[in-house]
Amino acid sequence: MHTSRRTFLQKTTQNGLALLSTGSLTANSLDQLTTDTDQTAKLSATTSSAKPDYVVRSLPENMVYGYYGADVPPVAKVKDGDVVEIQTVNPSGVSRTNPEEFYTKNNLPIDQHAKEVIAIMKTVKSEPSGIRGHMLTGPIYIDGAQPGDSLEIRILDLTFPAGFGVNSVWPGGGGIPDAVTTRETFVYRYDAKRKMASLKEGVDIPLKPFMGVMALSPPADMGRQSSIPPNFFGGNLDIRHLVKGTTLHLPVSVPGGLFTTGDGHGAQGNGEVSGVAIETAITLTVKFIVHKGKALKQPRAETPTHFIAVGLDKDLSKAMKNALTEACAFIKDELGFTFNEALSIASTAVDFEVSQVVDQTLGVHAMIPKSIFTKKKFDYWS
Repeated sequence: MHTSRRTFLQKTTQNGLALLSTGSLTANSLDQLTTDTDQTAKLSATTSSAKPDYVVRSLPENMVYGYYGADVPPVAKVKDGDVVEIQTVNPSGVSRTNPEEFYTKNNLPIDQHAKEVIAIMKTVKSEPSGIRGHMLTGPIYIDGAQPGDSLEIRILDLTFPAGFGVNSVWPGGGGIPDAVTTRETFVYRYDAKRKMASLKEGVDIPLKPFMGVMALSPPADMGRQSSIPPNFFGGNLDIRHLVKGTTLHLPVSVPGGLFTTGDGHGAQGNGEVSGVAIETAITLTVKFIVHKGKALKQPRAETPTHFIAVGLDKDLSKAMKNALTEACAFIKDELGFTFNEALSIASTAVDFEVSQVVDQTLGVHAMIPKSIFTKKKFDYWS
């Protein structure tokens, strides 16, 4: 899976130009390219509006199947402050033995993106020790990031390279595992104009794309870790508020940070209660900013309207307690209140939401509204 920097840059140059060349297409011209029934082709023509310094393609050599680790070779090395476009894939419903079958069975085109997914499923190997998880792109080495720093990840854009997503239910999975008796996979088709995902006639879900997994490497002494449970270094947080224009902050544990992402979601309710969201391929464009000496214990996030504190644990009640602890610490340390004042503010103005209940380690996030702090001004990039 290791790709030299030279090889990576060559492939970026060769393949990235074709991708970026569609950026001049307007919404009207996209409509003219296809009929209203061909939403897959319509959405596959969209690209990010943010111009990247680097493009990491969804090629087999740039993928890692289900894990992070300090020993995983980076597929790219970028600078502090660089804008990076990262292509991810969604193999949900696609088998390793006959990956083409999923597309033909569901009347989906085997276009360039589908061919990349098929190649990935046929060639990218699982972790030898048996660790399982998501199909991920990375890792990416950020020059200057060192243990004890934090990495700011500005989410500049999220676009769909394919016009559909997949949700599934299965026995033993989700929030009510004993209630599910049969496995079933649902294909949600996207309407680019209306920005909706349709399960069937009369059921339209607003598309609000975000990445389920955004992680840095765990410390070297933790070895390789599965991408399924989230942790202090990020990972499968499944916080649906991390859409375009928001920010994630993660603690750096190894030189270069080693950022890895995947598990794109077209839409998800808090809880992710079936076990998965609308699983989808997403092209993520981010800006990496290293904060020297800014140590974090847990992930933090920010939107134009809220600060987000994160609590994680295998026990949901403990995850809630951890989220409250993190929220109070943020209000106290970052905003200048006493602990008792912070707890009072958390009780009267902060919403605590269940991120997900299905990823072994469960998540609760605290939504701290900026608007209540009327004497403070919060500058924000988006």
